[in-house]
Amino acid sequence: MAEKQPRRARKGCGCFIALFLLAGLAAPMWYSSANEEQVDAEPLPDASTEAAWWDDNFAPSPVEGALLDYAPLAPDGLGTMHSDAAQSDVHRNAAPIGSDLTIRSRKAGGKMPRQCSTFTFRSDGLMVAMCGGIAGFRLTLIDPDTLDALATYDLGMRSSALKSLVTRDLSHTFSDSSGGAYFVLDAENRVVVGDPRQRIKRLSAQQTDGAWAFVVEDEWDMRDHVPSDCLWFTNWFPEEGGCDGITTVIPWSDGRLWWTTRGGIVGTLEPETGTVQTLRLEGEEIQNALAADESAVFVLTDHAQYALASDAEGMPQIRWRYAYDRGSARKLGSINQGSGTTPTLLGEDYITFTDNADDRINLVVLRRDGVSEGEDRLICQVPIFPSGASAAENSMIGIGRSIVIENNAGYTNAVDHKDWGSIKGGIARIDVREDESGCETVWESDLVVPSVVPKLSQPTGIAYFYSFDLDGEGVPRWYIAGLNWETGKLVQRIPTGPGAEWNNNWASLTIGPDGSLYAGTARGMLQVRAK
Repeated sequence: MAEKQPRRARKGCGCFIALFLLAGLAAPMWYSSANEEQVDAEPLPDASTEAAWWDDNFAPSPVEGALLDYAPLAPDGLGTMHSDAAQSDVHRNAAPIGSDLTIRSRKAGGKMPRQCSTFTFRSDGLMVAMCGGIAGFRLTLIDPDTLDALATYDLGMRSSALKSLVTRDLSHTFSDSSGGAYFVLDAENRVVVGDPRQRIKRLSAQQTDGAWAFVVEDEWDMRDHVPSDCLWFTNWFPEEGGCDGITTVIPWSDGRLWWTTRGGIVGTLEPETGTVQTLRLEGEEIQNALAADESAVFVLTDHAQYALASDAEGMPQIRWRYAYDRGSARKLGSINQGSGTTPTLLGEDYITFTDNADDRINLVVLRRDGVSEGEDRLICQVPIFPSGASAAENSMIGIGRSIVIENNAGYTNAVDHKDWGSIKGGIARIDVREDESGCETVWESDLVVPSVVPKLSQPTGIAYFYSFDLDGEGVPRWYIAGLNWETGKLVQRIPTGPGAEWNNNWASLTIGPDGSLYAGTARGMLQVRAK
């Protein structure tokens, strides 16, 4: 990285100070890693009083299909935003069925509003959630029985969020997935994450004399390997292109940690020695999480799908690269000009993602391995969703040979979106043919799903999404929608609440080990339980 030049003095920065004071925040908070006191759950306002609906003619039945067991992560698909290292978005737990349900919610507390977007579960059943906002990502240890916060840990504010405050343009924040969103929970109940200051951390939640706290067990400074000349309180004039952020970190089968940056760096870290090896994918951006199996780590950039492994020294090596149609521009409903889907591994054989083709995006399925040099890796490339209204920013559900994907075209974010009628919606299930001669569309639904990370309950055969209806005043009234995996028909409708606070806004759904269904919202989270 080039040597930093002396910073120019600037007059009149009181506007920035006033902005932070108006936000109710003091500068030291951005550096805070301390745990707050336990916070009792405060519910979101205006919860729906409408009863849940259940199709009495639907008989729950399990979905067949093998799921990858990957030892370095929390078991049973409860260790990542997308369930597991295969990023399958499949849970092995049965979500609550029927209509006799209890819906509870909690705000994500603090001086600035946050939404909870990722839910993982420790072996003792306690939840570790990531709740983010303009003030930064916050790890929160939550008791599922009370929804109280037992401990919190602030990763700190991202440079992109500071830029949003300075420019009054939230797109800088909403188009940046680095700095903590894609944390994972490993097999030892530790959070593994890259923070906004280019550090990789492993944290555990520990209880001492009845009090819980997050403790940093390991920390590795990546600033020698990641450009770190970022906009900050002490650096108002960074060099253009001199700032990068860690997007995701995942433990691999050989004990190393694999990590990526938004700016196209793929790296490995040997935890015992701190040895770092890096490979730069020049001119490519990485905004999605990593998928992994025992043989390779899979990275999807805004240009291509990669399979990588490391040599004996840990240097990342490209096993294969597949360039896809990235289109001519970023679409409304996407955060960059490229695929918006974290790649999903199907069983032992396939990997799937979407491209960014101009008129209609394509669902792409490739062979992961066993392909000779020069042999075509492509299984199918299926155009999906309406012409001129086709985009996917959330990953698909994948199990066996089946893929279910939603259409996010037209949605922006919880702050900027106003025209709810502009969202076209749509969901499709596509299966790989057994003879590998291609893929076929099994069913399509016109359900409007702006932005949720969906989940399949494998034991019941219900795929869960987050949708809305508009009331007479044009206010969206949100609900969780359960679709029959076999037919795509609505079999469960769980009303949640009206307006902005109940907007899911790109957050995930999760089915906990106790069978509760969780959803992130723009101001916190909600829980659905059987009475």
